[in-house]
Amino acid sequence: MELSCLRYTQIPGTSKLFADYLYHFDRVADFYGPSPHHPDSYQRAAGAIDYPDARRTAVVEALRPLNDGNPALERLARPGTVAVLTGQQVGLFGGPAYTIYKALTAARLAASLTEQGLPAVGVFWLATEDHDFEEIDHAWAFDGAMNPVRLGSTGEVRPHQPVGAATLAQVPLDAMAAALDGLPDADAVMELLRRHYVPGAGYGRAFLGLLREILGRFGLLFADPLDPAIRAISGIAAGHAAERAPELCDALIERGRQLEAAGYHAQVLVEQQTSPVFLLRDGVRTALKRHGNEFHARDQVLSTQELGRLGANLSPNALLRPVVQDYLFPTVAVVGGPAEIAYFAQSEVLYRRILGRMPVMVPRAGFTLIDARGAKVMDRYGLRVEDCLQGPGPMLERISRQLVPPELAGRFSAAEAEMNAIAGRLCGDVEAFDPTLGQALEKSRGKIAYQLSKIAAKTHREAVRRNGRAQEDVRYLAALVQPGGHLQERRYSILPFLARYGMDLLDRIQAHVLLDCPDHKVIPL
Repeated sequence: MELSCLRYTQIPGTSKLFADYLYHFDRVADFYGPSPHHPDSYQRAAGAIDYPDARRTAVVEALRPLNDGNPALERLARPGTVAVLTGQQVGLFGGPAYTIYKALTAARLAASLTEQGLPAVGVFWLATEDHDFEEIDHAWAFDGAMNPVRLGSTGEVRPHQPVGAATLAQVPLDAMAAALDGLPDADAVMELLRRHYVPGAGYGRAFLGLLREILGRFGLLFADPLDPAIRAISGIAAGHAAERAPELCDALIERGRQLEAAGYHAQVLVEQQTSPVFLLRDGVRTALKRHGNEFHARDQVLSTQELGRLGANLSPNALLRPVVQDYLFPTVAVVGGPAEIAYFAQSEVLYRRILGRMPVMVPRAGFTLIDARGAKVMDRYGLRVEDCLQGPGPMLERISRQLVPPELAGRFSAAEAEMNAIAGRLCGDVEAFDPTLGQALEKSRGKIAYQLSKIAAKTHREAVRRNGRAQEDVRYLAALVQPGGHLQERRYSILPFLARYGMDLLDRIQAHVLLDCPDHKVIPL
C-alpha cells in the first residue's frame, strides 16, 4: 500500500462550503480574504498588516514565560516577522490527533514562508477560555487489538469556568497504560503523560506541557489567552468590538443570510441579542445578552461604553476570537479545519470592520494512518479507504460478494440473465395480443428480480456469518479507519500511534504535509 490522496468530496459529511473552499474557491471568494491557492496571497496578506513596534514588543514579553529559550520568540521580536496561527481546545491527553496535524501544518507553512523570504513563526493558541468541560474531559485510545478505549477524567471545575483553569482530579493514567500495554514505545508515552497529567495540575498547563515536549522540535510558540499579560493587550480589541456590537451584529446577521442564499450554512447562529463577547470575572465566563445598546448579565446591566472599558475582563466568542488573535499577532495565515473555515466565512465581516484586513485561511493537513494489518485486509478484499468510510454495513456487503462460492454467484447471474431473456422474448408477443398485458409482464419481471436479489443478499450474509475472519477483519478496519463513525483523526489521540510507531512518527507525518494539495492523505505505516 502506498501513500494516497482522498478528495474531501469522497468523505461522508463534508460540507458544501468546505468542499468549495478547497476545490472551487471562486464560488466562495466573497466570503473570505486572500485565496489559499495562490502563492502571492501571503505577500499580499503580509503587506496589509499594520502592527506597531510597541505592540510587537509587548506581545513578545507577554509570551516569554511560556516560551523562554525558544529561538522563535526572538525571531518574532524582529520587525517584519509574521505569524502563522493555529490552535485547539486543551483536551485531555492532547485531544484528537488533528490537534497535532494543525500544529504540524502551521510549522511547515511558517518554515516554507521563511524559505521564500517572508520571515514567519508558527504560533499555537491554547483555547483555554472555552467553558465546555464535557468536550475536553476525555480522550480516545486503542489497544493492541484495535479496540477503541474511552479515557475519562474528572476535574475540579465550576459551571462556566474556563477549562484551562480547571484542575485535574482523577486522571485515567492506569487505563491508558492498560490500553498501550505491549506497544513498543508505551513506556516512553506513559512517562511523558506522568510528567504532566497529575492530580492538581490544570488542564491547560498539562496540555501545554505535553504539546511542548512532542512538538518542541518544530519551533512553535504557545500563547495562553488566560494569561493576564496577554489579556491586557487582547482586551483592547475585545473592548473595541463590544462598543461596536450593534453594527457588528447586524453585519453578521446579513452575512448569515448571504451564505444561506448562496446555498451554504452559517456555522454560528447570530441573532439580535447575540453578544460578541463574554464577561470574564471571578474565574467564570458569563454569557451576555444584548438589548439595543445594553448588555445583560445574570446580575448586571452594562452599556456598550461600560462594557468596552472592561477590556481584559472580556472574552471573545467563536466569531470574534480569530480577530482578537490577529490583533495580538502579525498574522499572515491561520491554519484550521472544516468548522474553523466555516467560522471565517462569517468572521470576515468582523475582520473587515475591526482590522481592515484578513489573513489567508489555510486548511490543516488531514491524515488517516493505516497499519500493516489494515493494509493487508484492504488488499485481501480489494477495499479502498473510501469504501471503509461508508461504514461496517456497506463494507460487509462488498466483502460478502467475494465470499460466496464462484459457482453459486455465477448461477445467480445466469438466472437473472435467463429471466430477462425469457421476459424479453415474451414481451413482444404478449403486447401484440394485449398491450395491457405487457405492462403486467414487466411488473412481474420486476418482482421476480427483486425476490432473486433478496435471496442473493441472504446468501451473501450467510457467507459472512460462516466466515468469522471476515467479520473480524471488518471490525478491525472500522475501528482503525472510522472509529465510532468518525474520521480516525477526529476520534483517536495521537498518543497510541506514538506508542506503536515511536516519537519520530511526527516527523514522518509532517513530511507529508503538502501545502499545495488540500486532499486528505492516507499514510501506510
